[in-house]
Amino acid sequence: VVRRHLLQRYEHQPFISCLAGFYSCRWKRYQRERTEPGKCCCNMVTFCFSLVFLYTWGEGKNDYNSFDWYNYGNLGFWFLWSLVILIVAAVLFAYISLLLVLAMCLLAEGQQLYLHWSHKIGTFLVLGFSISSLFALSILWRDHRKTVRLSFQVTAPYLHIGAIAIMVLLSWPVALHAIRADKKVTQVIIVGPYLAILLFLFLIPLGMYSPCIREIGTLGPKPALIGHRGAPMLAPENTEMSFLKTIEHGGDGLETDVTISYDGVPFLMHDDTLRRTTNIEEVYPNDTGKTASFFSWDALQKLNAGTWFLKNKPFVGMGSLSKADQTQAMNQSIYTLSSFLRLADSHNKLVIFDLYRPPEKHPYRNLWLRKVLDVILKESKIKRHLVLWLHNSVRSFVQSVAPGFQHTMGRKAPIKDLLKHNIVKLNLVYTDMSSEDIRKYAEANITTNFYVVNEPWLYSLAWCSGAHSVTTNAVHLLKDLSQPLFLMTPQQYNIMWILTDLTSAFLISLIFAL
Repeated sequence: VVRRHLLQRYEHQPFISCLAGFYSCRWKRYQRERTEPGKCCCNMVTFCFSLVFLYTWGEGKNDYNSFDWYNYGNLGFWFLWSLVILIVAAVLFAYISLLLVLAMCLLAEGQQLYLHWSHKIGTFLVLGFSISSLFALSILWRDHRKTVRLSFQVTAPYLHIGAIAIMVLLSWPVALHAIRADKKVTQVIIVGPYLAILLFLFLIPLGMYSPCIREIGTLGPKPALIGHRGAPMLAPENTEMSFLKTIEHGGDGLETDVTISYDGVPFLMHDDTLRRTTNIEEVYPNDTGKTASFFSWDALQKLNAGTWFLKNKPFVGMGSLSKADQTQAMNQSIYTLSSFLRLADSHNKLVIFDLYRPPEKHPYRNLWLRKVLDVILKESKIKRHLVLWLHNSVRSFVQSVAPGFQHTMGRKAPIKDLLKHNIVKLNLVYTDMSSEDIRKYAEANITTNFYVVNEPWLYSLAWCSGAHSVTTNAVHLLKDLSQPLFLMTPQQYNIMWILTDLTSAFLISLIFAL
C-alpha cells in the first residue's frame, strides 16, 4: 500500500521512487520469509518418509520371493511386484532428494524458493505413496517390522555415520538462517532442535548393540546351510535337480514338504494344488483347482514339474541357465519321498520336512504318519541321525518306533519342556532370532535353525548371533561368505564413531563461525 501510494503521488522524484523500491523489496522478502519455511518443511517431511520407506522395503529383500508368491496366489499370474516397488521407491526418493538439495542451495544463497506446480504435485505424490505404503506394510506384513529391527543390529553403525553426514550438510542453511534472524527467540527456535538432534546422534553409539561387534576369537562356526526345497533359485523347487544343485554347491542339508497321493504314495509338494509348479493346465485342464493329494500316483507321474520354472526364470531365479540345465529342468517330474531320502542318505545330508495331513475323505487321512514312517524306515533306510523330525503330533510314538531321529521343535519353549521331550534342535522363523536365546539354548545342548534366510546381511547376523544352521533359497550365494559382513572389534567401532563425531563437530563449528 505504501509503495503504491508513493509511486502514484511522487512518480517523477528519484528519491521517492527509490524508497518505493525499498518497500517493494521488503514486501517481497516478507512474503518469501513467510512462505519459504513451509515449503522447505514440506520437502523435508516428504524426504524423511520416502527415506524410511526405501530403507524398510530395501531391507525386506529377504522376503521378496514370499511377497511375489503371495500376489501370485491372489492375482493368478506371476510378476516381480517386489522389484517394481523397490525401483519406484528409489526413483521417487532420488527425485525428492534432488528437490531438497536444490531448495537448500537456494535458501543458503538467500534466493526465493519457488516450486513449479508440477513439482508441488510430485512432492505430494511422493508423500502419499510413502505414507500409504508404510501403512499397508504395517497392516499386511506385520513381521516386516521385526525384519527392520533386526537389520538395525548390523546397519546401525553405518546409519549413524550417514545421519551425522546429513547433519553436517544441514549446518550451513541452519547457521545462515540463525544469523539472519532478527530476534534471539527465533535463533533459539532454529538452532535449539538442531543441536539437540546432533547431541543425540553423538551419544547414541553408547547404547548401540550389534552381535557383529565382538572381540577377535569369539566368533562361532559358520552356520550350516539347508536348502529350502533344494535350490529354488537355480532349479525347479522340490525336484531331483533342485536337491542335486544344493548338494553341488555344498549344502549341508535338504528341506522339503511332504503330502500323500490318493493311493498312499508320499511325494514332495508345497502347495495345496498343482497349478503353480506343474503343467496341470495342459494335462488335466479340468482339475487345476483339485487338491494335490486327491490325485493318484499314476496321474501325478504324467505331469512335468520343471517347465514352469523356465517360463518364470527371469523372476524366480538369478543369472542364466546353461543349455544342459535347461534340458534337465524340462525333464523334471514330481519327486517321491522315498527317492528324496535315498538321495540325501547317499550324500550324507540332513533332511527336514513339513508333513501335510490329507484332507477329509482321503483314504489315508488317519494312516498318513504310519505311511511316512514306513517309507523312512523300510523303503529308504536312511541313517536315522540324518532325520530332523519336526512334526509334533504323536512325537512319543515316533520316538518309540524310530529311535535315533533328531527331534526338532518349531517354536520356542522352556528348556525344561524341551529336554523332557528329547528335543535337540529348534526350527524357528528368522524374525525370532535372538543371540541371548541362542546362547541359552546352546548351554542346554539345543541347537537352533532359522528359516528362510536368503540375504548375506541376515546370514551374517545369524552367524554373529551363534545360530547353528539356516534354511535358505541361496546356498550358492551364502556358501562363499568367509566371514560375516559388518564384523568389527569394539576398539575399531569406538575409533570409527569417535572420529566421526569429532570430525563432524569441527566442520559444524567451522561452518557456524564462517
